[in-house]
Amino acid sequence: MEGDMRTPLLASSTSGASEPLQQRPGGPVVGIIGSGDFSRSLSIRLLACGFRVVVGSRDPRRVARGLFPDGVELRSQREAVEGADKVVFAAVYPDHYHTLVGLREPLAGKVLVDVSNATRLNGGGPSNAERLAEFFPKSKVMKGFNVVSAWALQAGAHDGSRQVLICGDCSDSKAAVLQLARRLGFSPVDLGGLCASRDIEEAPLMLFPSWGGPILATFLLFLFFYGYSFVRHILLPYLDKGENSFYQLPLVTVNEALPAVALVTLALVYLPGLLAAVLQLGRGTKYKRFPRWLDSWLCGRKQLGLLSFLCAALHAVYSVCLALRRAAGYTLLNAAYRQVKAGVENSWVEQQVWRSDLYLSCGVLGFGVLALLAVTSLPSVGNALNWREFTFVQSGLGYAALTLSVMHTLFFGWDFAFFPFAYPYYLPPVYLLALILPCAVLVGRIFLALPCLTWQLAKIRRGWESARHRPPNIQEPAEVDPPRSLGDV
Repeated sequence: MEGDMRTPLLASSTSGASEPLQQRPGGPVVGIIGSGDFSRSLSIRLLACGFRVVVGSRDPRRVARGLFPDGVELRSQREAVEGADKVVFAAVYPDHYHTLVGLREPLAGKVLVDVSNATRLNGGGPSNAERLAEFFPKSKVMKGFNVVSAWALQAGAHDGSRQVLICGDCSDSKAAVLQLARRLGFSPVDLGGLCASRDIEEAPLMLFPSWGGPILATFLLFLFFYGYSFVRHILLPYLDKGENSFYQLPLVTVNEALPAVALVTLALVYLPGLLAAVLQLGRGTKYKRFPRWLDSWLCGRKQLGLLSFLCAALHAVYSVCLALRRAAGYTLLNAAYRQVKAGVENSWVEQQVWRSDLYLSCGVLGFGVLALLAVTSLPSVGNALNWREFTFVQSGLGYAALTLSVMHTLFFGWDFAFFPFAYPYYLPPVYLLALILPCAVLVGRIFLALPCLTWQLAKIRRGWESARHRPPNIQEPAEVDPPRSLGDV
């Protein structure tokens, strides 16, 4: 397609219309082919941002009065195309593109923006925008605005930063569409030529594409800890002694699995950074790519952290609900009856008081820091921080949250792990299993904090390479003292 245009893209002239549009004050005229929900929402947004809008319908008389706001000209499709200055949106289903072939001449030289989505992932063949370009070879077909819902279009011009993916072969026309998206209050992203339209059309069909691995890992961890707790506390006692504790399945067993999942998932957030640091130290360079599985793991740390926060929040709510159970009331009455029957006037145990206060305090502090990590992961909050502040929160406070969570678990277990009754059927407690990976991560972090390793790692991340990676004729550059503080990978 041509890369330049002789006339401005958004000129104010309306010549060429079969019937002159109503003369209204405002900006350039933008045409929309189609009178559905998306067309209505887009017209509202365009009017709010100072544009004049003409909507083309196959039968304008069948469009209900009041469907479009005042200021929108409702015409036939040909009249709408001829009345538009330069930009025309194609807001019809791809199955009906062939019905628009009669508009080839009126659309010649104009920018035709396709807003359709794909019907299924990996469908193969040309995209909807490419098919539209085949129907209208004299038009400058652009792909964009399909990732924006009709609700987002009606939310107003100041509803925050929202990305709009745009691609096309004509650079001048694409620049004008990018400018139009900015004027509508969106953040346009240029993805290149029209060949990228397939990916843009499939983007709305993807369901949390970056969350699949983290959600699967979290779900498998929950199944493991829940099943382990069920076997240890309910199934084996029932088979061995006939004890019926199945009432614990909806609340107690879930609340025993949730903190373990939260702790292990939080450790999984910082474990790939340690592995990456070890690989860099072993290789002696930062210019060699990590394995693909480690790259994917590093990219999923944000999702793992948010899932860890979710499990911790659910654990807090479940713990509060434990005292509201009918079973808790019966247990308290039975304990009081046994105390009265035994003639015990004061059941105060100093050690247990310290234990409960310490593990509750560490748990509250750890949850608070974890909540801060979750808040700063939001783009609106993270964008307000510079890189050093963001690294301090996500790395420094992240390890603080992991340490407090480990202390919370240790104070909860106290010294019970050293008594034989803590291992019924030779099975260790759940919290001991949950502590293995977090403790290994903390030990690894302490090990990497040794001055010799910190200095070496800082050199590598500043571009230094070991002798085996340098050509023979390249001398080692003069050493510069590395910075004292190092963020996570």
